[in-house]
Amino acid sequence: MCAKRIFLPDPRDVLADELLMQQIEPGSRVLDLGCGDGRLLVRLRDERRCSVMGVERDDDFFVAAIEKGLPILRADLNVELIDIPDRAFDYAVLSQTLQQVSRPKHLLNEIFRVARRALVVVPNFGHWKVRLQIAWAGRAPVTDSLPYEWFESPNVHFLTLRDFRELAGRGNFRIVKELPIIGGRAVDRAWAANLRAHSALYVLERSDRHPEPAAITSAPVFEAGSASPA
Repeated sequence: MCAKRIFLPDPRDVLADELLMQQIEPGSRVLDLGCGDGRLLVRLRDERRCSVMGVERDDDFFVAAIEKGLPILRADLNVELIDIPDRAFDYAVLSQTLQQVSRPKHLLNEIFRVARRALVVVPNFGHWKVRLQIAWAGRAPVTDSLPYEWFESPNVHFLTLRDFRELAGRGNFRIVKELPIIGGRAVDRAWAANLRAHSALYVLERSDRHPEPAAITSAPVFEAGSASPA
């Protein structure tokens, strides 16, 4: 008999989950695209009384989510979300997933067909450690927050915070909030965020017109190890 696979959450993922929980109102309808083993959805269902659904293509993660009693679709995010009806969700979550799909802008546009808001966590390839490794060693970077060798990385797009802000000016959405994640905590209105943040959480809303540069609103700061606000 094969031993059952055990899923151990990465501390960075746990921090991202806490930040995402803070942005989602109790009782909301939440779609998690690339939900993994359903860790976040379980918390939203049990702690926030949310109506949840996941989308995942990895076989092991899909089975793990099913075992948690979660409704989940087995689907590839590189294909349109044709099985999900219009305006079915209040929030769509993309946590460390956007840079792994072939057409990020297309997926974001599709998200706002099915959800009112999007919560997107992306890595920042503009971090100073990434820049230093490229400039000094002349090699593809490997850091604590980007631990993959180039030939093993699931990432197919390499973006910075500046790149994402520029993308918001080209899509059908606007940035409501930007939370750079620096040194294990989210820092609102951080200085030199594109240089210091290893990742960031964006709260996005649909924009029915070509948006002006988005104003970033203030937000609560969460530090790793502290209690999540009610």
